[in-house]
Amino acid sequence: MSIAENIARVRAELADAAREAGRRPEEILLVGASKMNGADACREAIAAGIDALGENRVQEMVKKLSENAYDGAPLHFIGHLQRNKVNKVVGHVSLIQSVGSLELLDEIEKTAARLELRQDILLEVNIGGEAAKSGFAPKDAVAAAEAALSREHVQVRGLMTIPPADADREANMRYFQEVHTLFVDINENLFHNELKYLSMGMSGDYADAVRAGATMVRVGTAIFGARDYTL
Repeated sequence: MSIAENIARVRAELADAAREAGRRPEEILLVGASKMNGADACREAIAAGIDALGENRVQEMVKKLSENAYDGAPLHFIGHLQRNKVNKVVGHVSLIQSVGSLELLDEIEKTAARLELRQDILLEVNIGGEAAKSGFAPKDAVAAAEAALSREHVQVRGLMTIPPADADREANMRYFQEVHTLFVDINENLFHNELKYLSMGMSGDYADAVRAGATMVRVGTAIFGARDYTL
């Protein structure tokens, strides 16, 4: 199937899941995770109406920016971001989804201040408590949101999470529901219900994520096809 056909299929599944949950399909933002896909694939996705594109790797993102790969759609950074590469991302993307430490938050604040702009971010929640994964522990998420509120050059727009890869469907849903509860609490108590994005769900579980309350999903292989990691 073509990228356009894949996007149409994913949107139909997202719409069904949204209606099952008593929500409107248009509430769900579809981000095409375009890692290891070239500029032409990005352009195809944009032509097919993708809501945004998301990149995991700074070097790949910079190369594709130079090729005007993202013209016509917002660009998100969705991967692990090292502090020494923040200057290549801030101001070049509309949203950084993976802010999972106070040190990274401060580096983004410093860079955005130097550029005299305000960078939209999501706070990443390490819902599974995985040592190898970045993100705030759920118990620290409120404090992280409070810290972000005190920074003048970042704007929190919501939360992001990635459940453990080995979780079964039942566990996955539980993780999604826990982050949704955290999102609602932070939104009500700190942000006066102005937070817009709860980013969770990827190619294997995006429909369940929507059933659990996601407003944004990050879909790669289900749109672009299997990645070739041997290249």
